[in-house]
Parts: sequence; structure tokens; C-alpha cells
Amino acid sequence: MGDNGYQMEYGLCPSWALSLGYLGVASGAVLSNWGSAWGTWKSGVSLLNTGIRHPSSVMKNVIPVVMAGVIGIYGLIVAVILAGNIDKPTVGTNENVYSVYTGMAHLAAGLCCGLSGLAAGGCIGIIGDYGVRSVGYRTSNISVVFSTNDKGGGFDAEDDAAGGGGGENKLFVGMLIMLIFSEALALYGLIVALIVSQHSYPCGE
Repeated sequence: MGDNGYQMEYGLCPSWALSLGYLGVASGAVLSNWGSAWGTWKSGVSLLNTGIRHPSSVMKNVIPVVMAGVIGIYGLIVAVILAGNIDKPTVGTNENVYSVYTGMAHLAAGLCCGLSGLAAGGCIGIIGDYGVRSVGYRTSNISVVFSTNDKGGGFDAEDDAAGGGGGENKLFVGMLIMLIFSEALALYGLIVALIVSQHSYPCGE
């Protein structure tokens, strides 16, 4: 029994192994785009609502939408790499040269990037939603929390005396830091996916 026959008999290179690889391609692209759409939706709605009262702050607060859109690019990169590494059956003999080991590696890479992008997109969307609204509320001094003074406002008079712009900038910087670390979650998944995607076991060797 040759090496190829041994591999086929013991299930190292079955025909369904190709489905694992393409499932990894689909999961990497779809889940990352899902996270990207989720983050864009959550932060975009708040951006438009805040832009009604403060149109000048739209370009400044568009950062969450941009960072959410980048997550879809991570999934696209992984999906293209995985699709290019899936070997087709040999012409003529119709023997499968794509092993289960390679398929599992590609599936793990796609899930790693996709699920990381999904989590990062949701995190960016929620942070962008509340962050953009908070910056808008702070700019207009809208009452959103209970105050310790008798003026009825949402922020203390001491904070208002310090200047609304300073408080707005502090909120914006805090939101930006949280967005950066949220985006890093998707980047971690991309790095691991690129490493795992290089693992392969060719059939017939």
C-alpha cells in the first residue's frame, strides 16, 4: 500500500477536508464583517444624533466608525490568504491532496480572526455609542446624571467653571484610548490567524 493509499484509508486526506478550509475562509470573512457592521451601526447612529446638535463635532467623532470598518479588512486579508492555500484535487486521478490537518489549521485561523473581529467590533460599537453621546452631552451641558449642587444640571458647577471644552477633551481622549485597545483585540486575532494559516500537511509526501 502506497503512502497515498495509507493516508486515504486512515482518514488523513478525505474528500471532505476541503470543506474545513472553505469554512475557515467563510468564517474569517463573515464574522469579521459582522463585527465591522455591528460597530459601524452602533457608533454611527450616535454620531448622527450628536451631529444634529453639534455638526462641527462630526468629523472629530467619526473615529469609532473608521476603526470599526478596519476590522472587515482583517477578515478580508485572512480569507484571501486561506483561499489561496487550499489545494485543488489533482487533475486526472482526482486524488485529494488537502489534508485534515491543513483544513483544521485553516478553520482555526478563520475562526480566530473572525471571532476576534466580532468581539472587537461589538466593543468598538458600544464604546463609540456611549462615548460620542457623552462628548455631545458634555459639550451642551445636558443633564444626564444627578448633580450634587442645586442648579439642576447634570454636571457640577466646579466642572463647568473649569470650562466645557476641557471636560469634552478629557472624555474624548478616554474614549480614544478605549477604542485603541478594543481594536487591538482584532489585531491579536489577525496575527495568530496568519501564523496558524502557515501550518500544513500535504498529502502524498
